[in-house]
Amino acid sequence: MLEQLKVVLARVLPDMDMSTVSENTKLIDDLGFDSLALMMMSMEIEDAFGFKFTEFVRFETVGDVCRYIEGKM
Repeated sequence: MLEQLKVVLARVLPDMDMSTVSENTKLIDDLGFDSLALMMMSMEIEDAFGFKFTEFVRFETVGDVCRYIEGKM
């Protein structure tokens, strides 16, 4: 799941080196996500994985996102 998510993250942050991203990478502190980037990530996830967010989810790390997606599949 991590590698699939890195593809999505690369669409949101095209200048980021995804080889350094792990499940422990923090979205805000390490990747510099702001509210717009979080919204863009959510839309990319919906497109890539075929579901819609129906509630607000607070993601801290890349691993949080991976686990959430795995729970939806």
